[in-house]
Amino acid sequence: MIERRAFLRLSGGSAVSAFALAGLPGAVFASAPTDRRFVIILLRGALDGLAAMPPLAEPRYAELRGTLALKPPGQPDGCLALDRNFALHPSLAPIHPYYAKSELLLLPAVGNGYRTRSHFDGQDLMETGLSAKRGTSDGWLNRALAGLASGGRVSVQGNKAFAVGPVTPLVVRGAAPVLSWSPQRILPASDDTTMRLLDLYRHADQKLAAVIEEHARLAAIERSGDLGQSPGQNVPPPAQVRAYFAEVAGTAAKFLAQPDGPRVGALALDGWDTHSNEGIAQGRLSQLLGALDAALAAVETNMGAAWRDTVVALVTEFGRTARINGTEGTDHGTATVALLVGGALKGGRVIADWPGLKSADLYENRDLKPTTDLRAVLKGLLKDHLRADDRTLAQSVFPGSDSVKPMAGLVA
Repeated sequence: MIERRAFLRLSGGSAVSAFALAGLPGAVFASAPTDRRFVIILLRGALDGLAAMPPLAEPRYAELRGTLALKPPGQPDGCLALDRNFALHPSLAPIHPYYAKSELLLLPAVGNGYRTRSHFDGQDLMETGLSAKRGTSDGWLNRALAGLASGGRVSVQGNKAFAVGPVTPLVVRGAAPVLSWSPQRILPASDDTTMRLLDLYRHADQKLAAVIEEHARLAAIERSGDLGQSPGQNVPPPAQVRAYFAEVAGTAAKFLAQPDGPRVGALALDGWDTHSNEGIAQGRLSQLLGALDAALAAVETNMGAAWRDTVVALVTEFGRTARINGTEGTDHGTATVALLVGGALKGGRVIADWPGLKSADLYENRDLKPTTDLRAVLKGLLKDHLRADDRTLAQSVFPGSDSVKPMAGLVA
């Protein structure tokens, strides 16, 4: 077991969530200091991939994006060049050097094996690894850990995940033990988090669920009277978001960097649902991307020497519409971008099967069409980075995905 004093030292003395240590007595953590590390960061709310990674060479990009179109590299608030076709959002400037160091890999036009514009369905399917809702209560990353064979890059005795946040992400729930940590200071609960808490407690504690539901109702009424926000939004100040993102990501890295710590981490960062006032260059999305950059910087710093053996995957449930809407935002879409960061990558590349933005090329004449299955990317990482085998990946981790082959060559 991890000693209590060591746990509190690493977590800055923060309290452990009530469910955090359930089932952990007798747990033994991996002790190989060169084991590969893998972190999954779930960007809940649907990241605008066309904003995070604008396709500047695409003729229709500026037409579809209108006032939200980013400027080319070299202009004020201009993008950061990647290759001749794609650029990076200017708020991600601090991670742009990772590209030159071969520690950043980007995959545009990524989608999953399902088609839905429901946040809750999309997030559940993204985290369970299924292509349709089947009532599964465990996540693909937990199943991957449970299925790792001896002799892999992660010790079988150390097949434990580390989860961050008030609610353990579904992606790491399951048979393999999970060590969880929740910071003392958390962001105001988003609508998504509130619904997940309600779902959790409706079965376990109906009285507590009723309290949460009433609190959510009153908060929505209060926000509807605030001229700075729309009903249903709960947007904390940018500095608070940045500090929170850096704290939770950095704490996960501290635990994963320990010689006897877990080797896989998962956390969810909310707030990416940008229906209105997206503020592409200097607004809400820009602030979120800047906070995301702070989170990645905290991971690298706290990983220390283990950074060279680390892959961080940033994924979201779906993308956003190619066209902007009437409120200077974007609505629920389909394909988006996946970002991979870490010292273990064979990066410095954009891996793209670009579908184009002509009307005939859009999915249902509104969304970027997915041409790369996210499961192929995740399978490639699990196979080559953590040494999961093909059969386990196709039958257990991502059931029914035999036709989706692992993407090779992602890691060094």
